Amino acid sequence: MRRLRQLAQRTPPGRERYIDLLRALAITMVVLGHWGVTVIGYDNGRPAGHSALADLRWAWPLTWVAQVMPVFFLVGGYANAASLTSRRRRGGSATGWLVDRSARLIRPTTVLLLVLAAGAGIATLRGADAAQVREAIWFATIPLWFLVAYVAVVALTPPMYALHRRFGLAVPVVLVALVALGDLGRLLGPAVLADGNYLLGWLAVHQVGFAWYDAARPDTRAGHAAPRGLFRRRLPLSGRAGAVLLGGGLVALVLLTVAGPYPVAMLHVPGERLDNAAPPSLALMAAAAAQLGLILLLRRPAGRWLRRSGPWQAVLAVNAVVLTLFLWHLTAAVLLVGLLDALGVLPTPPVGSAAWWAWRVPWLLALAAVLAVLVAVFGPVEARTRRPAATGPAGVGRRRLRAGLALAGYAGVLVGLLLNSLTPKEGPEPLGLPAPALVAYLAGAGLLRLLRSGRDRPG
Repeated sequence: MRRLRQLAQRTPPGRERYIDLLRALAITMVVLGHWGVTVIGYDNGRPAGHSALADLRWAWPLTWVAQVMPVFFLVGGYANAASLTSRRRRGGSATGWLVDRSARLIRPTTVLLLVLAAGAGIATLRGADAAQVREAIWFATIPLWFLVAYVAVVALTPPMYALHRRFGLAVPVVLVALVALGDLGRLLGPAVLADGNYLLGWLAVHQVGFAWYDAARPDTRAGHAAPRGLFRRRLPLSGRAGAVLLGGGLVALVLLTVAGPYPVAMLHVPGERLDNAAPPSLALMAAAAAQLGLILLLRRPAGRWLRRSGPWQAVLAVNAVVLTLFLWHLTAAVLLVGLLDALGVLPTPPVGSAAWWAWRVPWLLALAAVLAVLVAVFGPVEARTRRPAATGPAGVGRRRLRAGLALAGYAGVLVGLLLNSLTPKEGPEPLGLPAPALVAYLAGAGLLRLLRSGRDRPG
């Protein structure tokens, strides 16, 4: 508590605290949403989980708010633009930024994967079914789907921010148009056209975060007039702009889902023809616009509330371990289900029944307790990641080598995470994770770690 008070007192006056609040709220909603919507039952005598949304059609419109991945990428765009600009202002390079930015993302993820692999290996050696081990690890690593896209977006931040500085909000408009083209592939064929939406949709939202950052920067508030139209580099932060975005986004969302071919739910629903989130669809982009409008409408009152010490300390506390919360929240569910099953007291009431609803409260409380233990153990890995210092100049050859190695490191991490996500949950895996995925990830993470430890000293 003392450290939080000190951090709160040292917060710069110009910090956009609302961004930190949005990140904390988004992670909280993801955790509670995953826990709350999960249905636990038995499949061939083994515990299994699935989403309750297929049985709760009335809840589908609620996903327009509950699908908060756009908020993550919006906040990520702001934070990445801020840190990249600060790094360059202190004399650093884009390569150095990429290398050091990887620490906050990859260190907690590496710990998760190593712990899960070790636990799976021990379980296999003790006679557990390798296929069952793989299913449990697959479920625990569902959050890595998000991390694949986010790590890719981080790696593309330097060139995409340069595009933003030149073309402004025209960039996300073009990206959304490409998402619409991909959706045509899903609807009319070929479906492969939609594969790019996994990156294009989130890049579009990330670009809007750049525009927010430019609007909040002191050196862009004054001086030369900002370009107008789609070439505007700054996001209008007024309540009027928020109302327009909220209203326009909702109208587009209704037209696309009620009159159009898109599902109402913004989360995966088994049996639906399309999935609005995998890959991101035009309907999800409309939902993101509506969410942005609501965010802008609440910006001023939320900013005043965050000037109070108590709320701001709470936001700081969540943000210190925000990735740890996200990475481990489904592991907490696997551990709790395994424990209750071993004790023979795992409740499996039908979805929507009175018993199922009554079980939601103790279920969430028990999961929160398990996650709290995991965060206490693994949270310091994230919280103690230090901000790097800017590095001094290096020779052209060395800069190019470091840039190539940094890209190779990111590529290894992405390939490893993607291989794990694409590998079906059925099938024996003694370590729970596909061996090629684990090797590729650790090679990439190790390379980035070597680059961080061997970076140039300030000149």
